Amino acid sequence: VARGMGRFTSTRARKLLLAVSVVTNLSVLATFKYADLLYSTSAWLLAQVGVSVRYEPLGLLLPIGLSFVVFQAISLTVDVYRGKVEPTFSYPEHLLYLLFFPQVVAGPIVRAKDLLDRFRQVPTLSAEEGARGLFRIVAGLVKKLVIADVLAAGIVDPVFADPARYTSAECAVAAVAYTLQLYFDFSAYSDVAIGAAALFGFSLPENFNKPYSATNLFDFWNRWHVSLSTWLRDYLYIPLGGNRVSRPRVLFNLMAVMALGGLWHGADWRFALWGAIHGLGLVVTRIFWWWRGRPDDPGVLRIAWGWTATMAVVVFSRVIFRADDVHLAAEMYAQLLAFTGGLANVSNIVWLTLLVAAAVQALPHRAFELATRGFIVLPVPLRAAALVGIGLAIRQVGAAEIRPYIYFQF
Repeated sequence: VARGMGRFTSTRARKLLLAVSVVTNLSVLATFKYADLLYSTSAWLLAQVGVSVRYEPLGLLLPIGLSFVVFQAISLTVDVYRGKVEPTFSYPEHLLYLLFFPQVVAGPIVRAKDLLDRFRQVPTLSAEEGARGLFRIVAGLVKKLVIADVLAAGIVDPVFADPARYTSAECAVAAVAYTLQLYFDFSAYSDVAIGAAALFGFSLPENFNKPYSATNLFDFWNRWHVSLSTWLRDYLYIPLGGNRVSRPRVLFNLMAVMALGGLWHGADWRFALWGAIHGLGLVVTRIFWWWRGRPDDPGVLRIAWGWTATMAVVVFSRVIFRADDVHLAAEMYAQLLAFTGGLANVSNIVWLTLLVAAAVQALPHRAFELATRGFIVLPVPLRAAALVGIGLAIRQVGAAEIRPYIYFQF
């Protein structure tokens, strides 16, 4: 399709080819990822009006990385249509762009212009770039195995499996712990992907920018899963009209994009509900700014209030995101609202990990850059010793059971 758009000058023909690309890619995604959801939902709706339908799950296997591959394929053809990318690439280069191994399973979602041109250049790798890539991989492993998995095993998994056995305070700790686990798990994968790509001479875009420092939901989504947020903005929100339409339409666009973005995360309506909650938060924020104006220099109190409100929405909406089903999510919310005290089931290792996680997330980017520079300037034998030492330390303090990356399921 992309090469075909390069051969046609007719706008109508190019639009038709673009439609073919978008429809076929989304059809593949809908078939393998959402067929069972649509099938079961249709059967349930028919049952409500007295029509009995025998429902048996199709059980189709989800191809590895399909969600990310489809989004990259759509972005490629749209960018060719918009004239941002020249369709001069070969089919193997096209496949390499879609299936570039460091990030194919869980992102970040990469734009064609960031990779296609690089394929035709002679790969280079300096000693500093190699050291930087290795350090980034190690940082990701520490985030995943020492922080994310410890929180999962220590508090998140047991509480979300049976919330009724725990106090409100323990459920609140588990909700906060999951918020931190999700960040350290997903940003860890991004670190490994960025570091692995760097070892082959490729620079992948950053996917996180201290999201838990955000003071409003717009700021949060500019910092969280940046490659997905910008994809939804450029290929869904703006085509819907973005901010250039009437105010009611702007609010509709926000809700639609967030609900669809939520559903992208999994074939379950609770993901759409999670996205809709964030959409509602964005709508309320936008209305408030229209009413009172967005301050250029908010005071300390307003910043503190904005951060508190933002984190409240993020943490408590994540209950729906994490729970295995809506019933367990409702049970978790009921326990949170019971206001029972007691933290006997929160171990010292969980408290320590929470403290470390909060401190690492709060550190400025400069701290990570200084640590990276410190690793780079070490002589090679000392770098090797440091890597082995970190590996042994991870083995000692990491969780006994290694958990798959959370975003592998999406």
